[in-house]
Amino acid sequence: MITNDDDQATGRENYGLRTNQLAVYHSPARFRVVVAGRRFGKTQLSLLEMIRAAQKNNSKIWYIGPSYEQAKRILWDRLKAITRPFWNGRPMETELTVRLVNGSTISLRGADRPDSIRGNGLDFAVMDEFASMQPAVWHKVIRPALSDRLGRALFLGTPAGSNHFYDLYKKALTDPEWAAFQFTTSQGGNVRESEIASALADLDEESFRQEFEAVFTAAGSNRVYYAFSPELNVQPITFDSYLPLIWAIDFNVNPMSMLLMQRSGDSTYVFDEISVKPDANTERGCDAFLARTSKLNPNKMKVEIYGDASGHQQRTSAVATDWAIIKDFFSKYPNQYMYSVRTGHSNPSVRDRVNCVNSRLKSANDQVHLYIDPRCHELIKDLEQVTWALDANGRPSSEIDKSTKDRTHMSDALGYYIAQAFPMKGKIGPNSSGPLF
Repeated sequence: MITNDDDQATGRENYGLRTNQLAVYHSPARFRVVVAGRRFGKTQLSLLEMIRAAQKNNSKIWYIGPSYEQAKRILWDRLKAITRPFWNGRPMETELTVRLVNGSTISLRGADRPDSIRGNGLDFAVMDEFASMQPAVWHKVIRPALSDRLGRALFLGTPAGSNHFYDLYKKALTDPEWAAFQFTTSQGGNVRESEIASALADLDEESFRQEFEAVFTAAGSNRVYYAFSPELNVQPITFDSYLPLIWAIDFNVNPMSMLLMQRSGDSTYVFDEISVKPDANTERGCDAFLARTSKLNPNKMKVEIYGDASGHQQRTSAVATDWAIIKDFFSKYPNQYMYSVRTGHSNPSVRDRVNCVNSRLKSANDQVHLYIDPRCHELIKDLEQVTWALDANGRPSSEIDKSTKDRTHMSDALGYYIAQAFPMKGKIGPNSSGPLF
């Protein structure tokens, strides 16, 4: 693998790459931008690109992920395994760096740690999931570091709207020093068509087009819940005493927002909402829940509870957690409620939570699985009005705009339930691992 002859860099390290990955690998362009669906084969391509670059003596190669932890999780063990026969001393675990016998080094870095990516004299850089990084990481840090050695760069990622990754892709289409590639998940050859068909039913249309078809979508613009349609998702709903009650909670002081729902088969029916304000607390929320539900069912009611996982955390050493207060509340009514808490100890990412909700509102194959009673005014306003926060360039970020006091809370409560009860199927993404060869 390690050789002084660059012409030999077309042998074994090609192994494991399919036709479309090889098209990228053999491109002579100094800067290459690869827009690809999930599980296209970006990790394997990254590894073999870095191994090829390391064949030149005393080269300095970096892999930059959106975060230090993500870079380590995705690539560190695989990098050590593939380079082990050529180590010059043991890998530096704290610096995520492998030194090779020909003087080259390969290091993993995180775009979330600016101090760790300062430097110069880079020969090759891989920027993975570039859409999730700040554009300044390239323009102000990595690009200058490549200058003195005329270093090369490979950009990889899945679209995330028309952001800076889209701008870079457009530049690569016309600049003679750049090359642009765009591939669907299917074109990577690593995912079965049956799994892609399953994702079509599981994801909303925009998410499917972005994640699997690698399309820079503009649908929904800055609106978070773009899949919501009053005509499709709003209808009168009657409580069914034969079904469990679902209680979804957003722990917030003003207002504290709660939804009452039921599930039948694969569909969810939101029949009421409770907003507790001002100066709400969990005890007041429990009282409001009791007042609203005590007459719903004359028999003992089964209650499934979902909510913000941060409710497990104590606000002070003297204050019980939100979930402990709820459990104490139900202990007082053993003959009226039979409850279970369904929330884990961590929340999904905001994007994942939103994608789950949109997929329930309307999936990519036009299936509707979420219905809301017209009385749920605050939830409907959220679904119609909540937007993404804008970044410094005026483009949608990955954070929800929380600047309006009454907005986002009901939809957050809904999202905690949906993401837990209907998580995205088919773990197709950079966390998936497979054999090196």
